[in-house]
Amino acid sequence: MEPTTLDCRDKELAMEPTTLDYRDKELAMEPTTLDYRDKELAMEPTTLDYRDKELAMEPTTLDYRDQELAMKSTTHDCRDKELAIGMEQLVDTWVGRISSHVSRPTKEPACRKAPQDHAGRGQQAQHTTILLCKSRSSEAALLPQEHRMFMEEAYNAAICFKMLRDINSSDPLHLKYIIKKVKNMAEGSPNLVMETIHDYFTDNPELSSRHKFRLFQVLKNVIGVSDTLEQTWKRRFMKLALENMTKSTELEDIYQNAASDVLVALCQHSWLEVAQHLETELLTGVFPHRSLLYVMGVLSSHKELLNKEDRARWEELLAQIAVKSVPFLNTDVWSKELLWALTKPSRTQQEQLPEKTFLFTYYGMILQAEEDSATVRTHLQSLLETSHQWPKQREGIALTVGLAASRHLNDVWAILDQFGRSGPIKWSLHSFSLKGPSSEDLRWKWASSTILLAYGQVAASAKAHILPWVDNILSRMIFYFRYSSWDENLKQSFLTATLMLMGAISRNEGAHSYEFSQTSELLECLVVLMEKEPQDALYTESRRQALNIVCSLCRLRPPMDLNRKSRLLSTCLRSVFSLPLLDALEKHTCLFLEPPNIQLLYSQTTEALDCVLQSFITQSPTAEELHFLLSHLYVWLASEKAHERQRAVHSCATLLKFLNHQLCLDPKEGFKRIGQLVGMLGILCQDPDRATQRTSLEGVGHLYQLLMRQKAGETLQVESLTPKEFSQPSADGAPLWSSGDQKATPLDPQELASPKDGIFHLDSSQALKELMRHLLMAEVTDLIWTAISGLGSSSPFRVQAAAELLLAVIHQHGAKLETVANMGRGIHLRLCSVRIPQAKENALHAITLLARNHTPELVAAFLDFSMPLDSHAFRLWRALGAEQPVSRLVLAMLLAWLQERPLPARAINSSPNPKEKTYLRSLAAMNTLLELQFAREFKKAVREAYPQLLLALLTQVHYTLELNLAAEPQRGQQAQEASMPSPQSTSLEALKSLLSTTGHWHDFAHLELQGAWEHFTSIHTYAQGVGLLARAMVQNCCWQIKAVLSWLLRRVQSQEERERKAAILVLTEFLYSPVLLEVLPKQSALTLLAQGLRDDSPEVRVASLQGLGNILFHPEKGRLLRGQLPPFLNGFFQNSESVVVDIMGTVSEVLHRLGSQGAGAQSLSVAINARSFFDDERDRIRAAAMALFGDLVATMVGRELSGLRTQVYQSMVPLLLHLKDTCPKVVTQAKFAFYRCALLLGWRPRHTLFCTLAWERGLSARHFLWTCLMRSSSEEFSIHLAQALSYLHSHHQHMKTWAALFIGYTIIYHPQAVSRMVSEVDTNLLFCTFEDLKKDPEPGVREFASRQLSFLREVSEGRQQ
Repeated sequence: MEPTTLDCRDKELAMEPTTLDYRDKELAMEPTTLDYRDKELAMEPTTLDYRDKELAMEPTTLDYRDQELAMKSTTHDCRDKELAIGMEQLVDTWVGRISSHVSRPTKEPACRKAPQDHAGRGQQAQHTTILLCKSRSSEAALLPQEHRMFMEEAYNAAICFKMLRDINSSDPLHLKYIIKKVKNMAEGSPNLVMETIHDYFTDNPELSSRHKFRLFQVLKNVIGVSDTLEQTWKRRFMKLALENMTKSTELEDIYQNAASDVLVALCQHSWLEVAQHLETELLTGVFPHRSLLYVMGVLSSHKELLNKEDRARWEELLAQIAVKSVPFLNTDVWSKELLWALTKPSRTQQEQLPEKTFLFTYYGMILQAEEDSATVRTHLQSLLETSHQWPKQREGIALTVGLAASRHLNDVWAILDQFGRSGPIKWSLHSFSLKGPSSEDLRWKWASSTILLAYGQVAASAKAHILPWVDNILSRMIFYFRYSSWDENLKQSFLTATLMLMGAISRNEGAHSYEFSQTSELLECLVVLMEKEPQDALYTESRRQALNIVCSLCRLRPPMDLNRKSRLLSTCLRSVFSLPLLDALEKHTCLFLEPPNIQLLYSQTTEALDCVLQSFITQSPTAEELHFLLSHLYVWLASEKAHERQRAVHSCATLLKFLNHQLCLDPKEGFKRIGQLVGMLGILCQDPDRATQRTSLEGVGHLYQLLMRQKAGETLQVESLTPKEFSQPSADGAPLWSSGDQKATPLDPQELASPKDGIFHLDSSQALKELMRHLLMAEVTDLIWTAISGLGSSSPFRVQAAAELLLAVIHQHGAKLETVANMGRGIHLRLCSVRIPQAKENALHAITLLARNHTPELVAAFLDFSMPLDSHAFRLWRALGAEQPVSRLVLAMLLAWLQERPLPARAINSSPNPKEKTYLRSLAAMNTLLELQFAREFKKAVREAYPQLLLALLTQVHYTLELNLAAEPQRGQQAQEASMPSPQSTSLEALKSLLSTTGHWHDFAHLELQGAWEHFTSIHTYAQGVGLLARAMVQNCCWQIKAVLSWLLRRVQSQEERERKAAILVLTEFLYSPVLLEVLPKQSALTLLAQGLRDDSPEVRVASLQGLGNILFHPEKGRLLRGQLPPFLNGFFQNSESVVVDIMGTVSEVLHRLGSQGAGAQSLSVAINARSFFDDERDRIRAAAMALFGDLVATMVGRELSGLRTQVYQSMVPLLLHLKDTCPKVVTQAKFAFYRCALLLGWRPRHTLFCTLAWERGLSARHFLWTCLMRSSSEEFSIHLAQALSYLHSHHQHMKTWAALFIGYTIIYHPQAVSRMVSEVDTNLLFCTFEDLKKDPEPGVREFASRQLSFLREVSEGRQQ
């Protein structure tokens, strides 16, 4: 070849005609030498180098190796490298042959004989020569352009040839790679590839079965990717397939199937020819080979192989074949071979082979075409008596039975009924589980599943005649479902059969008007089935299928009754919502050989559930039905599990979206309890899960739009869209509307542009506020109750969201609410479970807002749970009075309830009394008033209402004393009342706290120190206690006397006797107050008291009479009373203790009655005489003397003391030491007298002094009192010390001890003064006393005594020195 000749590899390549090497990897040849054996050959510089790392071609030359097989040295694929080397060799051979053919055409025969002349060549060279001789003429190769095209095709053919050769030795992965390459090549040059494959088959008849098997796979794919196929190739490849598809090889069925697949691939180009050939083979009268049935099965099952028109013609052809095959049923050999083929075990029984599937169909169509009923029955009976062990076998049998039933329904029904009554079926229904599974048992174990599938196929084949048979079919199916051994096979067969039945019913136009009698029983079966589904796994379609069946049943008549529907709906929701998270579901299937797509399966299941909900509302588009559905969803919307809430709110939002778009609800019918739904969605808008938040907000938007349409009465497309035209679920259970349903008819664009769509652009709080603006009060009430219920949740977010929602609703609608009392009770019940501070504050703030307009209702409601008053109820009361105007109203309401004081009924028969609740509320009001006096929110209101509260509580004390006089409580009530404070003690505590919390502690101190509270514990001393309280107010110049007096003047005419009694008792004491006349003129007071003389109550009359004798009205009585004092003072020295005590009491009474006039100059005599009895040996006289001294001191407040001051100072130490008197009455009177003296002397701080005297014990209290005495009367130091020293000689040990302690304190702070005043005798007494105190039970006293002894020794030693 000249240097300018085309070279496929180098930029400039020149070869001699004889330079050709087919075998060596590295080739170098001399121009005239041809050696096929040497491994290293020499070539001229122009020799072709196939191993060069960089290959070059002419600019117009196409390099297929660079594009297809990556020949460069940098390739990483070893297989490509080997293939590239082989291709180079083949192309080199091919180019050499072409060159030789062109340069020496006269030697063409020699060229053709070349493969034979060289025995060293393999088959590969021979095949290449065949291709070359057929490809192009020598004339075509002379032209450059045609030459290039020729070279390209030649190169492709070489590549294809090499791949077909290597396909036998390739591993599966490389085989897949080669098939892909051949398919790609066939897309560009289909004829070349098919020619190469055909020639390869033709020229290699001795190919192995495995190699042919793989070549068939390649050929099938090549034919499949070809757009058109020449008739020649159709004929050749059909012949090739038919020759091989019936051959028996070591590969058995898979070899035949591969050849058959070539025939199937040809059907895409000429199915009719293939079908005609198949028909001929089937109708020979000899049972067809399995490969023919395989082709028929694939054509029948793969819908994509034929277009719609061809598919119809194919099915028509099958029907004709079946008709022509009817005579074969009576051929014994053909029938036996048919039955054997149907029952022949497959390689895998879990997967149905195409040939067997078609054979069942073919058999059914033949039986369908058979005219003779007896023949049909005989064949069906024989078929049913075969094994039912494998699922695909059962499905095939059922399919054959169903096809036969389309024409022989009665015969099929009779055969199925007869088969169901046969012995093996009865035995399998009742006793299978009691025996071991032998091989014969397994043949019949699942026969009932076959019968179920058969009934389903019968229903599917019955078509228009199905309705009269539905109830009979259902009754049989239900029977086998209930009484067969439960397993996955039975369940799946039942579901499949039922779906086929439902599909047949849905295709019948008269189904909506037909009355079915077995639907309720079918629903029960579905409920049982779903309840048996594992709650922790999802790996089958059973749930979805069951839900789709329910969806179809919803449209049938008669409609379900409410209880059955409720149970069904609850089961459906629980079956789906309670499934674990998708991650957990996927873990359950991770070990499966073929794990299902859990995401897809779950999505389909939820869509089926949405279909059920939408079907219910479609069949009954009423507000009642909507409420029924939502009420079942509420349980899951309130679930504690996040994924359950997410699923429930998704279904809820989907249902609302469906209603919003379908407009199937009557706009004239109002919603029922829609507020509950608003509350649920509002709470879920605050869910921690973002998906739940978004879906809830979307649900709020759809609900808002739906509500707006309902309120506005919009009837969008309702006139043209009748209920029958509403979208219905499809036969396969596709949902009417779901979040992923893009095929649903959208709303009109004008509707989408309406302002209502703006709701979707608001945040949750704004959207809810906008929605709540349009709710009716009944709906708002439901919303509030939903929020209140949410407060009791164990989920923190739910509690917080419920509290916020409650606050928002009440803030917006609180003024117009009704039944507020029950709301208050509901909040109280759930407040105890609220652990989040902010949520509790929001709930309490809601009470504050409600109180603005509903105080009476809330007060009455709160009283019902305020006895006893727990901490949560107390916080509610505080919230109730958080605003000052309301707190005043609350107190007024409590006072009103306090005044409702009926005596409790103690009926013998314990029948309820209408007054019992009032009685309890009255006591609860008292209980509440006691606590509210300490609440910060009520302090100002309590102070303002002090007069009313004082008189009301005094009256309440009398009322509780009357309760104690009533009949004894029954035994059952004694334990209950013992566990809580008694009404009497509570009323008294309320009275005490009123004085102590409103700044009237002086009055409280007077009563506390003199033990006056004891008078309020008995109805006989009640008047005395009230008098002492009023007297304390007068003596302390209480600033509230005017206000109290004004109030009691109104209550003195009260209808309640006990209130008049309390008022008149206080009034008689207030007559001694100088401010009385500022409020009540003297004449008016006389008139009022005179009216009291005519009162029905004896106590009121007596008190009025005493008031009329007051010195205010008789000033001259002062001189007479003072004149009686000297004789009384002389009477102090009588021998009789009782007489002396009475006289002292009389003097105290005289001093009190003198009022503002006082005893005058005789005060000093009274003081001296009273002091002289402080250390009397008689307890009662000591107590009476101290009480008299205290009363005398009280009359001297604000007056000139003169000589009386000395008496007061000299009484301080005796009174202080008598605080440790052995007689309690003496201690009480000593405390009160000491306190009165301290007030008179102006000691500070008074409140601390009172508290110390009233409640403090021990050394600290004694030290404080000694400090007050020393600080306030330092000039009387010597008198106090002398008095204390004198008590060291007392015969009473307690007095001596207390005196020693007093002196001990004095020694510590004033050692020099004590050393000057204490005599040796006193010192010895102190030593003895402190020695005794070292044995005192109190550790502090013992320690103090030890220190004092040491100190005394030092003082004594210093004085001696």
